[in-house]
Amino acid sequence: MNKTEPRTLAGIMELLPSEQILFNQIKQTIENTYQKFGFLPLDTPILELSEVLLAKAGGETEKQIYRFTKGETDLSLRFDLTVPLSKYVAKNYGNLSFPFRRYQIGKVYRGEKPQKGRYRELYQCDIDIIGDEELDIIHDAELPSIIETILKELGFEDFTICINNRKILNGLFENLGQKERAQDILRIIDKIEKIGKEAIQEELIKIGLPHEKIQKIIKFIEIEGDSDEKIQKLEILGIENEIYQKGVEELKQVVKNIRLFGVSENHFKVDLTIARGLDYYTGTVYETFLNDYRQIGSICSGGRYENLAQYYTDKKLPGVGISIGLTRLFYQLNQLNLIKAKQKAISQVLIIPMIENLEEPIKLATNLRKAGIKTEIYLSNKKVKAKFKYADKLKIPYVIVIGEDEINKKEVTIKNMETGEEKKVKIEVDEMIKEITRL
Repeated sequence: MNKTEPRTLAGIMELLPSEQILFNQIKQTIENTYQKFGFLPLDTPILELSEVLLAKAGGETEKQIYRFTKGETDLSLRFDLTVPLSKYVAKNYGNLSFPFRRYQIGKVYRGEKPQKGRYRELYQCDIDIIGDEELDIIHDAELPSIIETILKELGFEDFTICINNRKILNGLFENLGQKERAQDILRIIDKIEKIGKEAIQEELIKIGLPHEKIQKIIKFIEIEGDSDEKIQKLEILGIENEIYQKGVEELKQVVKNIRLFGVSENHFKVDLTIARGLDYYTGTVYETFLNDYRQIGSICSGGRYENLAQYYTDKKLPGVGISIGLTRLFYQLNQLNLIKAKQKAISQVLIIPMIENLEEPIKLATNLRKAGIKTEIYLSNKKVKAKFKYADKLKIPYVIVIGEDEINKKEVTIKNMETGEEKKVKIEVDEMIKEITRL
C-alpha cells in the first residue's frame, strides 16, 4: 500500500498543543476584552455566494479570493470579516439595535503567496460599531482604549496607537489640485514606514505628481510635535478646504475624547503619515505598533467608514472598527519570544492509579471535575516512572497518586511537579484543592 506524505498546505499555520494553548490564551484575552466593552458576538459563514461577497471587490482583493463552484453554485471563501458584516447588517437591519456593537473572531482566506509570517488561512479579531444614518465621533475615541486594554492584558507596556484622519489628507490633495489621484497618493504615503521618505518621493514622481506638489505633501507629513502641537500646526497651515478643516476638527475631538477614556499619553499620538490604503476608510484611521519591534508592522489597525453596506442597501450605515490579525501577530511575537503561556497544560491534575480496580480513582476524578478542577486519569498500563514522565512532559502541575494503601487510609499523595514537594491529604475534595493551591 502506497503511503501519502503527511504535509500541510503552504501558508497554513498548524501548531503543537503547547503552542495552541498559548494561541488560545491570547485569543481568549482579546475576546474577553471585547466583551468587557459590551460588544456582541457574531459568527458569519466562511462560505458566501460569490455575487454577495464580491459585490465591492476588485483589483488585488478579487485576485486573492478563493472562488469555486459546487454544482451550479458559485462560492467564495471570505477574504475578511468586514464584507460579511456589511451583508449581515443589511440583511438583519430590522432586528438589530443601533449603534450595533459586534465582535467576531474567525478565520479568513487569502490566496496570496505565502511568506514568513504571512498566511493563506488566518484568524482575524474584529470589532465594529455601526450607526443608523449617523455615528457620533466619540465612538472613534473609544477604540484606542480597547486596544490599550488588550495590549496591557497581554503584558505589553511600550506601544503606540498612531492616529490620523483621512479627511485631512483628502482635503490636502484636493487643495493641491490632486483630488483624482488621492487614492494613489494615499497608498504610497501608507508605505512610508516600510520604504522611507526618499522612496515615497520617487513613487509620487512615477505617478506624475509635479515636484512642487510632492514637496508640499512631504512638508505636510513631516509636521512635528506632540499631538496637540501637530493639530495646532494643521489649523494654521492655511489650507482653505472644507474637507481638510472638518478632518482637523474631527481629529481634535478624537484626541480630546481619547483622554476622556483614560488612555495614557504614552500610548497614543497623532501621526500624519498614517493613511490606511483601503478605499473605504473616510475619517479616523489607526495603526498600532510595539515601539521596540516596529519591524513587525502594525499589530492592530482600522478606522472610520461612512457607509458600510452601500452595496447591499440604500440605508446609510456609518461605522468605525479595528482588526487584529491574530495568526500573523502570534507568529511574530512567538518568533521574538515576546509571549509566554500563563499555563502550559490543560490538565491541572493527573491522577495516577496504582491499582487495577479504577472505581475509586474515577470517582475521585469525577468529584474534582465537579469542583472545577481540570483532571485527567492516566489509564495506560505502564511503569510508574513513565506515568510521572508523561505528567512532566505535558507540564501538568500536580499529580495525585492513589493505590490500595491510600484507599484504606482514605488519603492520597499529592505531588507538585515543579518543586517536587509531596503531601498526604485526606480523600476530600475541599482538602485536596486547599493543598493543591498551597503546594
